[in-house]
Amino acid sequence: MTCADLLIHLLRTTYGVDTLFGIPGVHTVELYRGLTGSGVRHVTPRHEQGAGFMADGYARASGKPGVCLIITGPGMTNIATAMGQALADSIPMLVISSVNRRDTLGRGQGRLHELASQQQMMAGVSRFSHTLLDPNGLPEVLARAFAVFQGERPGPVHIEIPIDLFAAPVNAPATSQPPRLYRPSPDPEGLALAAEWLRHAERPLLLLGGGSADAPAAARALVERLDAPTVITINAKGILGRDHPLDLGANAALPAVRKLAAEADVILAVGTEIGETDYDVVFDDGFALTGKLIRIDLDAQQLVRNQSLSLGLVGDARRGLERLLEHFPQPLAKAGAERTARTLAELALRDDPAFAPFVPLYDVLRKALPDAILVGDSTAPVYAGNHLVAQPEPRRYFNASTGYGTLGYGLPAALGAKLARHDLPVVALVGDGGVMFTLSELATAVEEQLPVVILLWHNAGYEEIRRFMDANGVERLGVDIKAPDFLTVARGFGCTAVPVGSPADLAQALASRPLDGPLLIEVDATRWEQSLG
Repeated sequence: MTCADLLIHLLRTTYGVDTLFGIPGVHTVELYRGLTGSGVRHVTPRHEQGAGFMADGYARASGKPGVCLIITGPGMTNIATAMGQALADSIPMLVISSVNRRDTLGRGQGRLHELASQQQMMAGVSRFSHTLLDPNGLPEVLARAFAVFQGERPGPVHIEIPIDLFAAPVNAPATSQPPRLYRPSPDPEGLALAAEWLRHAERPLLLLGGGSADAPAAARALVERLDAPTVITINAKGILGRDHPLDLGANAALPAVRKLAAEADVILAVGTEIGETDYDVVFDDGFALTGKLIRIDLDAQQLVRNQSLSLGLVGDARRGLERLLEHFPQPLAKAGAERTARTLAELALRDDPAFAPFVPLYDVLRKALPDAILVGDSTAPVYAGNHLVAQPEPRRYFNASTGYGTLGYGLPAALGAKLARHDLPVVALVGDGGVMFTLSELATAVEEQLPVVILLWHNAGYEEIRRFMDANGVERLGVDIKAPDFLTVARGFGCTAVPVGSPADLAQALASRPLDGPLLIEVDATRWEQSLG
């Protein structure tokens, strides 16, 4: 068995990897020898950034790590942006790359794809980056990667293998069984104190983040036992189900929710950074918590960031929610539903002029595809959807407007989500500006016959940046960009493409969507808004 053979064997047999995203190169051809007949599906994006975004979408939709196989040098610089997005949102991603021969590393000889230190460059966008120098050390390094995914705050891990090690002989592993890892539970004494504070609270509030997405049953039960209004983050959408009477949605940056948060006397935050892109998207540091703050998080350092902490519990969100729930066998009466209803009425989201054009869009999507996974880029419909959309389960709404905030994410991430969840419809929400970053991945969608709906909001440029320029008295420059004929381009890739200008047009397009390949729906923003009267 060679090192290359062992890599594919461990990924498939030990860790259950069924899909790899990568673009073959001269430095990685030996890795592809072992893929044939391995049972691992190889998906070829058209750019390594697309590979990273596909792996990210695969991971968010499935809960399993997305895995990439990437070429030395330019492949790694290309995927770095996608790794940055995954790192910011704690998404498990394994990036395996080649690197130049061991005897040439760091010597600056001008070798093909050479970087001064590829490992150091990737360390900044990963939980750790490792250079494999002993082929028999591969099982241990992979075990470390999956220990990060399963046992601590997840994120990308990078493992680079020198090209002279691919054919090196290795010892066959004694077992194909992975180690069984359990995440820690928060301290019982701390949980008891948290329960006491919550029991005596008059105006409790919950903040649920993406770290709690795998514990919807425990989260719903605890929210109901505490009778507490609950703010969720974008990555936690669906954790309380759809239209739950205690769900304030991802609206922490809006005045009515900020007021309620400031008045709360005890706040329980679980699996959330309490970071800017979830709680302060108006960027004025106005989300203030004055009550006792209890936090549960896998990352001890995160407990003391962003807000003043009263009680910190290091541990797994699911175990924390389940153990805390045991302290509340009977529901409390804290007027939670009434407080939530008053706040939502004050928000009046569906009547907000900023969201008005998108209310009918999401109404049509909900009616036509009620179970769909919605995957978004940084674009106007997504900014509105962060406030308007409610989903029946977690892992059915995510986008790049959080954390790193990259462009080009929506299309490839939607393809990754579809590869992970063949059983669910998937919709990519993209804009005419951002989609140009990764438009070439339409070819991947067609090649893999992925029936993803690409909903392209065309407002002739970078609308969000236009608004910021206008608001700050900056003359518009570089934002009114030239767009291609998207319908012609899509059809050139072999993708079905239709224009729409009204909610009725959109409903018709969704009703007749193909089931054996992608559909691009171009929404003319001007016509759409005119159709609403």
